[in-house]
Amino acid sequence: MNLKLNLKTTLAAVSAVLLLPFGAAQAQDAAALELLKPGVLSAATEGTYPPFSMRAPDGKLDGLEIRVMGEIAKRLGLEYKPVIVKWESVLIGLEAEQYDIVSVAMDITEERQKKVLFSDGWLESGGRAVVRKDSDITAPEQVKGRKVGGLVASNWTKIAESLGAEVKSYKAESDAMQDLANGQVEAIITDAVAAAYAIQKSNLPLRLVDEPVSSIQKGFAIKKGKPNLAKAVNAALAEMIADGTYAKLTTELIGVNPAPKEPIRTIFED
Repeated sequence: MNLKLNLKTTLAAVSAVLLLPFGAAQAQDAAALELLKPGVLSAATEGTYPPFSMRAPDGKLDGLEIRVMGEIAKRLGLEYKPVIVKWESVLIGLEAEQYDIVSVAMDITEERQKKVLFSDGWLESGGRAVVRKDSDITAPEQVKGRKVGGLVASNWTKIAESLGAEVKSYKAESDAMQDLANGQVEAIITDAVAAAYAIQKSNLPLRLVDEPVSSIQKGFAIKKGKPNLAKAVNAALAEMIADGTYAKLTTELIGVNPAPKEPIRTIFED
């Protein structure tokens, strides 16, 4: 499939703006894409959750979701407008139409799919074992009987215990990483994307074990009843993954390409 053509076809299908005066074309475009404001894609983000959203040294917003959503807006010919929102109110604001889409790193779950329209999965994460580069551990089950770190009261410590590891709990992931590098534990289990970012940023001699211990995909949440926006976002996302832009934007930040190999697809209502 020619994805560049597919994006153009999708946009044409949802935006009949040809031959209209500029003002009318903008209004038509907003209606077709179900936008709150013509020419603008407003997206809810926390701005304080690295590596998904954070402040760069120059004070500007950066992060995986910021980069990906910004590129999607660009490909749709829209201005990208991040809206800083606290996690606990992000879906309330979406329902109240305070923004068009939620870019906050949100897991796609069956329960949430009942409440919102998710884009196709845009990032895959989940639990992964992190080990030193010279470690002989190449699969999760090999942590059995070994000392393994994890955040206190987290699912990661429970997974480590289920694998038969001797668990050492930490209040801060950075402490666990440092102990791992120093040989105080033989592995830690944590979120794959967070670990990749920490390794990239710290330059510690660590690596991710290839096989995950759990898997989850994240999607951009859209208010139900806006299928055209979801279709346009999906087309732009597919195009940027296919042409390598997604990999470039994300690998630069976390050292790996977190694009799902088999994305969870949008569930459109009949």
